[in-house]
Amino acid sequence: MAAIRLGKNHLRWCYYCNIPILETKLCPICGNNTLEVEVTPPGEIRPAFDHDIDLIREIVDSQYGNGVGLFIIPENHIVLLNKMPSLDRMDEIIIDGKPIASIRFDLGKGWVFINRMQSAMRMAPSIKKGYVVCDPTAVVFIQNSKNLMAPGVTDASPEVKKGDEVVIVTPDRSVVGTGIAKMSAEEMIKTSRGVAVKTKWTKPEKLVLSEIGHTWNEVIEANKNVIKKRASEAISFIKKTIESVDVPAIVSFSGGKDSLATLLLTIDAGYNLPVLFINTGLEFDETVKHVREVTKRHDLKLIEEAASSDVFFNNLVQFGPPAKDFRWCCKTNKLSPTLKAINKNFPTGVLSFIGQRKYESESRHNKPRIWNNPWIPGQIGASPIQSWNSIHVWMYIFLKKEPYNVLYTRGLDRIGCFLCPASDIAEFDIASEGSSKYSQWNAYLDDYIKQKNLPEEWKEYGLWRWKKIPPSVKEEVNKISGKDILKSTTQVSTSKNNLSINIQEGYSPCVIGYSIEAALSRPIDIERLSNFMYMLGRTVKKDSDGQWVSVNYITIYKEGAIVSKANVKDDARQNIDKLFNLIIRSEKCVGCGLCVSRCKQKALYIKDGKVEIEHNECIRCQDCFGPCPAINFSE
Repeated sequence: MAAIRLGKNHLRWCYYCNIPILETKLCPICGNNTLEVEVTPPGEIRPAFDHDIDLIREIVDSQYGNGVGLFIIPENHIVLLNKMPSLDRMDEIIIDGKPIASIRFDLGKGWVFINRMQSAMRMAPSIKKGYVVCDPTAVVFIQNSKNLMAPGVTDASPEVKKGDEVVIVTPDRSVVGTGIAKMSAEEMIKTSRGVAVKTKWTKPEKLVLSEIGHTWNEVIEANKNVIKKRASEAISFIKKTIESVDVPAIVSFSGGKDSLATLLLTIDAGYNLPVLFINTGLEFDETVKHVREVTKRHDLKLIEEAASSDVFFNNLVQFGPPAKDFRWCCKTNKLSPTLKAINKNFPTGVLSFIGQRKYESESRHNKPRIWNNPWIPGQIGASPIQSWNSIHVWMYIFLKKEPYNVLYTRGLDRIGCFLCPASDIAEFDIASEGSSKYSQWNAYLDDYIKQKNLPEEWKEYGLWRWKKIPPSVKEEVNKISGKDILKSTTQVSTSKNNLSINIQEGYSPCVIGYSIEAALSRPIDIERLSNFMYMLGRTVKKDSDGQWVSVNYITIYKEGAIVSKANVKDDARQNIDKLFNLIIRSEKCVGCGLCVSRCKQKALYIKDGKVEIEHNECIRCQDCFGPCPAINFSE
């Protein structure tokens, strides 16, 4: 799960004061040199709130014994978190200027504490379980990046089982390394061969542990000059942009930290701009409340445009659950009300200040600071905080002493729709408590499982979040469930009902470019259609399990879902139109032979009463795309 760094790492640390320092090489408090903290890319650093700290301690206590969590995170210490690449959710824990460990949410298991040498050394004196004792003669081999073999084990915590995260210690409790148990404790001690622990961290380190604690107010005071400098540049950008663009200006406010910081910056710039909030109908209740409280507190005009009542749940009938690679909900619940709000309130155009940052994703990293939105006519977008890291945003909000969305203090690191497919499984427990509509969504998933004859794992592990499930996720779910979930989700339809298409199109804030999501009224014969797809492009990609086929940035799934992407609106729409033309021909061919007669390459032929294609002979002239009874006369 590799990731690239999306910008410069601004996190440094003064080890004399034991305090995080942004950007500056000299500590503003003591004047000593600061050092860069080596964090895992992409390096989106955020504060650990009380909920996060309590969670970390609870996980540690459950794995290594009651009270051990306090040795990992002592009281009154500043803790930072860095979201790491993972199958679901994984956070790197930074304390005393070192990334000491991480917590990971595993499908089917829940939260797991992943030790590194620093955390293992912190807990060693108090560890009560989750350890393996090695013979001192085995230490040198382990430190040379070797696994701990069973003959080298002298003792082990009795509850250790295969697959557990463990700490390897010597009889005097000196830490040798960390790793994953490949045997139970009993097997390690009794057997005379085999790998007992597959090691991960074994290189000796000096323990970094400071007794100096700080409050966030002290951290803000130490970093206020950097934050004020950042804010000053952003304020200058806001003023120059407003002066140079001859349309009204607003702030787009989602209720999250980035748009909150952007709103505060416009106020600091001396403006009281109207605030546009798109209530998608899928917002957390706390988010809606927060937006209204912020605008009221600052006496700002709130333009709240809501998606049509139950538009999401009504469209579920046609499109099925939204997915990371099938985000039709962005069109129905966000794009449509945004267009409505702008056309109604700003018919001559609008400049919208948006809390977009390059550290959020690779796609946003490549976007300009000011852009004309081709998908919302008349809207010019501008991002004052484009080059800010998450920690800059948080420190600015703390500096302003501004109340923020309470959901951040409950474990969410991003604020969006409560059922957003981009969310982690780890976040859905929080989501279930934060939306009055979650029970309706949960009931829908239960009904969908029954209608489609899907296994419970499809819902339990959030497989609805993908149309094209990543191989790594399939492998993990198959491993923990003990069955091939992909085969379980294969649906064969014998339906002969009429075939229709429902389309949502427009700009998706989640991706770059124009996208169209569509849904057929029933599943199709994907194997038959895949041959005809060569009419649209030379390189046709097919799923080995027969679930989808794609060509030229168009993907269609066996169940009937379609995604078409392009940089130009007309291209995406034309591709959808051509694909639907092919689907009709494939599914409803009457064998009249009209298209065969138009094919000069003789790539088309009739077999068993239906047209077939020899795709190696097709030159994609599309002369065959003429009148067809299946298209012109089908009900």
